[in-house]
Amino acid sequence: MTGMSFVRLIGGGLLIAMLVGCGSGVERRDNVDIEQYSAKQIFERGEFELERGKPGEAAYYFSEIERLYPYSDIAKRGLIMQAYAYHRAEDYENSRSAAQRYIDFYPADEDAAYAQYLLALSYYDRIDEVGRDQELTFKALQALRTVIERYPDSEYARSAILKFDLAFDHLAGKEMEVGRYYLKRQHYAAAINRFRTVVEDFQTTSHTAEALHRLVESYLSLGLTDEAQTAGAILGHNFRSTEWYQASFKLLTGQGLTPEARGNNWLSRIYRQTIKGEWL
Repeated sequence: MTGMSFVRLIGGGLLIAMLVGCGSGVERRDNVDIEQYSAKQIFERGEFELERGKPGEAAYYFSEIERLYPYSDIAKRGLIMQAYAYHRAEDYENSRSAAQRYIDFYPADEDAAYAQYLLALSYYDRIDEVGRDQELTFKALQALRTVIERYPDSEYARSAILKFDLAFDHLAGKEMEVGRYYLKRQHYAAAINRFRTVVEDFQTTSHTAEALHRLVESYLSLGLTDEAQTAGAILGHNFRSTEWYQASFKLLTGQGLTPEARGNNWLSRIYRQTIKGEWL
């Protein structure tokens, strides 16, 4: 049974009737000594709290199973549900902690992939706007890569790949934002370093075309025409239909220049390698 299959077991009328109507389940936690109840009863109460939209309460009950019945089979189920419930409650630190315990205790279990995926989400779902610190993005990328590499055949691998690509694009966006900041203030060398990082390290992201255009702008401002023309040539070869190529073409031709590979610089090496296939 997979991790999400536990969630799908969260039922309707029968569970509610058992917990509320018959009184056989655990009552509200502030009115009862929970140690009087079986692991199964506590687990069912956790499911009930999830069903009624109280994931924080559900996490409490699932965590009590781990505390009171640490070596039972239901404790294993409770631990993965604890990680899920904490995540639903947006308590990402506790979700990550529960997921890590599951991975540590049951590394070969079929739900280990789901636990690793939840751990990755505990970082990914906290990624802020592009302008914020990117530490969480790096951690999300590392955790998502673990899902992809360790559990490539799991149902979570595909989702992890998609989220990895989005997080990777997010990092490139941060470099672009800082680069544009420097460019606007005419700190051209600092801006070039940021745009170069995007072109060299984030070339598969959606920001590469703009990065090449900003390099054309920056190099022209410094009078480095070989670099500007080469950046324009790469841009024209790979992104000819974009607004960025049109803007670069206008800048270059406005100074009597054309987009073409010139000189022996880092951009000309990229041109030879990626466009002409000359790696040596």
